[in-house]
Amino acid sequence: MARYIAGLMPSGLFARSLIIIIAPMLILQAIIAFVFMERHWQSVTTRLSASVVRDVAGLVDVIETYPQDANFETVSRIARERFDLRVSILPEEELPAPRPKPFFSILDTALSEQLTRRIDKPFWIDTVGKSDLLEIRIRLERGVLRAFVPRNQAYASNTHIFLLWMVGASVVLVLIAILFLRNQIRPIQRLAEAAERFGKGQQISEDFKPRGATEVRRATVSFLEMRDRIERALEQRTTMLAGVSHDLRTVLTRFRLQLAFVPKSKEVEALSGDIDDMQSMLEGYLDFARGESGEEASDINIHDVFDRFSTEASTLGKQFEISVSGEPVVHVRQSAFTRLMSNLIGNGFRYAQSIKVTSKHFGKMLTIDVEDDGPGVPAENYADVFKPFYRLDNARNLDSSGTGLGLAIARDIVHTHGGHIQLGESEMGGLKVSISIPA
Repeated sequence: MARYIAGLMPSGLFARSLIIIIAPMLILQAIIAFVFMERHWQSVTTRLSASVVRDVAGLVDVIETYPQDANFETVSRIARERFDLRVSILPEEELPAPRPKPFFSILDTALSEQLTRRIDKPFWIDTVGKSDLLEIRIRLERGVLRAFVPRNQAYASNTHIFLLWMVGASVVLVLIAILFLRNQIRPIQRLAEAAERFGKGQQISEDFKPRGATEVRRATVSFLEMRDRIERALEQRTTMLAGVSHDLRTVLTRFRLQLAFVPKSKEVEALSGDIDDMQSMLEGYLDFARGESGEEASDINIHDVFDRFSTEASTLGKQFEISVSGEPVVHVRQSAFTRLMSNLIGNGFRYAQSIKVTSKHFGKMLTIDVEDDGPGVPAENYADVFKPFYRLDNARNLDSSGTGLGLAIARDIVHTHGGHIQLGESEMGGLKVSISIPA
């Protein structure tokens, strides 16, 4: 039950804070209303009903004590002038059948109890009608006394004013709470948005600065300091990688030039192949370490990205099928997205004969499935192949360079876009890679 209730509760801070404020207020007002209805309102109604019944009981005593006034003119005048009652004597007849009691029957209950206790004669009352009058009929020895009583004499009819004040005060308090909470939560929302943008490698708004309560300001200052430290570390790493890349490429270029002057032989071809492998592995390591987080997102046509792979498939003699639905223009980091597709589709070209790409872009979400008929990946290795430098020992190695970084780089690119990537078994018999990214 606790889990079910927790599942029904809102997850947002604004909604939860509002509940924390409103719930005690509603409970308190419900208790006050119950006490008022149960004690004050019922007590006042009982006293008013008792006063009315005493007046009617006095009239009954006069009628039964002085029956010589056959026209009841004196009794009618006294009731009208002194008690504000309209009375008459009906011929001897049966009382009407009892009406069902209303749902909210404080008046009906109080009036019935007082008539039973003070008069102790058969009676019939009507408190349900929309009229401002209550009707009371009492069976006497010679006829039926019929009395019309103003409702406000037997009933606390001004109680709605209390309820209106209570509801009105609640509405005002809720509006004040909403305005106050919005101002307090807005800095938290801005901090969350800034952290999300920074996590995706996007630029944070220039006007972002500490605002709100002291705790929120401290969290914002800590976040900005953390961002500065991370950016300095990334800048130092980029500078170091640029130097390493330049130096190693220079050495590899020298190796190639020296081999160019050596007579052709199997040993020279083997050394040349080793240099190519070193170049490929170096590029893979640098790409993985460098990442693509510094690139700004832009609008690109997804057909332009896939067309280059169609040409490559024709050159390699592979069957390549593309299915694009929805809006073809997506908002992504062009270089990173192209490398992502190159990793996924390129591995399909390497290990399969037929590759199928299905792209769907609806709303703000882009989903792409890359399937092939290759050897695939065992389900128990799905989590492992995302680890850097992990390579399968059997049918498939998910990185053309042999470094084990293909899916690790793909996952990082998808995550920096704020998306998800997962592996599965393709209906074509091989591997299925599914990605979904906001675009």
